[in-house]
Amino acid sequence: MRRAFALLAVLACACGASSVLAEGNTSAQFEAVAPGKPIDLPRDTGAHPAFRTEWWYATGWLDTPDGQPLGFQITFFRSATGHPANDPSAFAPAQLIIAHAALSDPKLGRLVHDQKIARQGFGLAYAKADNTDVRLDSWRMVRAADGHYDVTADAAGFALHLTFTPTQAPLVQGANGYSRKGPRPEQASYYYSEPHLRVTGSVTRPAADGAGHADAATAVTGSAWLDHEWSSTLLAADAVGWDWLGANLADGAALMAFKVRAADGHAVWAHAALRAADGHITQYGPGDVDFTPTRQWRSPRTDTPYPVATVVRTGNLHWQLTPLIDDQELDSRDSTGALYWEGAVTLSRGGRQAGRGYLELTGYGKKLTVEGR
Repeated sequence: MRRAFALLAVLACACGASSVLAEGNTSAQFEAVAPGKPIDLPRDTGAHPAFRTEWWYATGWLDTPDGQPLGFQITFFRSATGHPANDPSAFAPAQLIIAHAALSDPKLGRLVHDQKIARQGFGLAYAKADNTDVRLDSWRMVRAADGHYDVTADAAGFALHLTFTPTQAPLVQGANGYSRKGPRPEQASYYYSEPHLRVTGSVTRPAADGAGHADAATAVTGSAWLDHEWSSTLLAADAVGWDWLGANLADGAALMAFKVRAADGHAVWAHAALRAADGHITQYGPGDVDFTPTRQWRSPRTDTPYPVATVVRTGNLHWQLTPLIDDQELDSRDSTGALYWEGAVTLSRGGRQAGRGYLELTGYGKKLTVEGR
């Protein structure tokens, strides 16, 4: 799902592109998502600049030598602003590149995050076609010929230097990659996931004393989930936010589920996909997916209540989600304006551990402003 359609409109203002990213603006023409066009891998791992918005989004759990788990997230966004393509200026804001990284550290008891934005150009900010290669200054995600990813983010107070190695085939979401997000056919994205990525590398953690400096780099191992989506229009007008889950299950299965919410909490749209360890995929339609809160956490900074403990139902299966730490709120109202909860969670069924994943909760503090309605 992702928060891109709320976040990018705010970020674009910093680069002078607000007029073409404002909600309801139809002057710019972008390529449309439509069924019947299967995703072509590995070519589609690269950028699709004719579409309005695109993101490469990796989340995961890391294990340190002392046995303390960490959660992490790194995302690269590409946004086509609608600026005239025939503008010869090297400074033309035709494409924006945005990067965001976060670390959930129980030692701190909270999430730390950082973000960057720049116009594409000069070899310093780009998203290349035909293969994942996204860069924003020193932050980068690049896919090698053998399919592994090298990821680097030297953020404010922490750093991620990670390698993701596939252990399974990609999970193509929806109907051959055409993933509905609402009741109208055009409310969709092209979407695939790479679950159960094996992670190696190092993490530089913030100092526990809060002095502003970082600890020494720590070797880590773990597992990750990578989403890649691109679209030009997405959510219904009555959507105020969404709940999304991506989870690597302990038996080798992979679970993705989301619910797009209206103001009264009912599902504008919902969907889930469960791929068993043997590769069999079960898809669940809107009536077979629900997120039922079991406990809320209220942010001491924003007074926003988030359902951080939740039961996700997919058909007749029920998955209990428990957060690694409660305080995984990303509050960037002073910069990008984004406000949401996004964090590492464990999954259990019948009282037994079933896996680890990431939960995203948006629209609980305020309605998201979603482009392209």
